[in-house]
Amino acid sequence: MNQDLTEQWNAQLAAVRARVATPGLPSLEDLRARSGAEFFRALGNGELPMPHIGETLEFWPVEWEVGRMVFQGTPHIGHYNPIGSVHGGWIAAILDSAVGCAVHSTLPAGTGYTTVELKLNYVRAVTMQTGPLRAEGKVIHAGKQLATAEGRLHDARGKLYAHASTTCMVFPMPRAKG
Repeated sequence: MNQDLTEQWNAQLAAVRARVATPGLPSLEDLRARSGAEFFRALGNGELPMPHIGETLEFWPVEWEVGRMVFQGTPHIGHYNPIGSVHGGWIAAILDSAVGCAVHSTLPAGTGYTTVELKLNYVRAVTMQTGPLRAEGKVIHAGKQLATAEGRLHDARGKLYAHASTTCMVFPMPRAKG
């Protein structure tokens, strides 16, 4: 494992986690009022609560820019399946977050998205010994109704563990009721 890069990754993750707010759900108006890029800046600066899924599955966004998102997580025994490796659902969730949020980062204020297709290829088993992993999502196409992105899950040496592609439906977000 590339110890220097692993230390850099973990330091970057610690800095992000120190800035972010406690887990919670941003309001619909918080989502509607910001472009995707503004939304992720607000999350990363601690202005909005970080979604609970990061705490639940123990992965967090560490880099964000328009059209690109990176999540980092370190698998542990709580992520294992009965056959002795990290459950494919954990791998799917971190990749889905990276590619979906990459799409979200390109959207204008008042616009939402949902995943309509997620395709994964698992290249090798992930274990606790794998160490920290990063899922990087990059937008391929951001249209008015559909967007596509691709993602890769790799370790600090650059070793690939899985890759994914997504298609997302883009739509105007509803206004809050009441």
